[in-house]
Amino acid sequence: MIHLRLRVPDDRLDPVVEQLLDDDSVTNITVQPGGFRKPEGALVECDVAREGTHAVVARLRTFRIHHEGSITLTEPETLLSDAAHAAEVAAPGHPDDGLVWDAVENRVRKESQMSFAFLAFLSLAVLIAGAGRLLDQPILIIGAMVVGPEFSPVAAICVGLARPRLSILPPAIRTLVLGYCIAIAVAVPFWWVTQMLGYASRAEAEFGPLTEFIVEPNGWSFVIALLAGIAGTLALTTAKSGTLVGVFISVTTVPAAGTIALCIGTGVWEEILPAFVQLVLNVGGLVLAGTLTLMLQKRYWQRVGARHTTLHRP
Repeated sequence: MIHLRLRVPDDRLDPVVEQLLDDDSVTNITVQPGGFRKPEGALVECDVAREGTHAVVARLRTFRIHHEGSITLTEPETLLSDAAHAAEVAAPGHPDDGLVWDAVENRVRKESQMSFAFLAFLSLAVLIAGAGRLLDQPILIIGAMVVGPEFSPVAAICVGLARPRLSILPPAIRTLVLGYCIAIAVAVPFWWVTQMLGYASRAEAEFGPLTEFIVEPNGWSFVIALLAGIAGTLALTTAKSGTLVGVFISVTTVPAAGTIALCIGTGVWEEILPAFVQLVLNVGGLVLAGTLTLMLQKRYWQRVGARHTTLHRP
């Protein structure tokens, strides 16, 4: 279930409440006229079946609640209620599969912003990945994949293309591209100094049979990125967000960036292009698969919603 907390202008309170009362996927409706003092408005709260939330919020938008009032969505961890169970049964589809577009869009907008934390985590991930390639340690490569935050702007690009919300694209693309450039720029001097001090060498940087896959892009690189993109998008849009960790450790984005920085810092010029191709293949596969998955989900829920409306039309 999703909990809605609304600030409704007084002149729209009655039609909004009527709209909620007429929807079988909505329950536990509370109405407090004058509940808000700054800004003024009525307080309306209710619980909505996850799979019916997008349709409910879409109807609330027709009353301009999101502009002249407010709509807050939260997800209770536990809700014990027969009425809530009945609302879930009345809603189309399965609760875990429900696509709450507003929550997804808000999340990717927020998490794809360029920030010190994003750059710090990405730079650390690139450094760890470079160390993994230098020492030929796959465990360090996996660690770098988990630390890297780059899936957030990738997901934002997918949402921007699929919904579509073109305003999301420029900041997300800037965060992704500039973030990698800054992270690599931070790592290159580190590896140059490390080489000067004798703790790294060109031979060590270019030889590593256990991590050679980073500089050997092929068709499987793209296929795995496609599969990871589907899994990541499903984890983002459904109630299975724990799956995102598996996505992080299945694509060679951060390892490729870390290898590029290591190669520049130690002078292994011939491996820079293969690592860059690996990076582009993986990012491209994630974006393509994620966008197509969102478009299919969008189409599926449009058809389910239309069929549900037809079946329950009086």
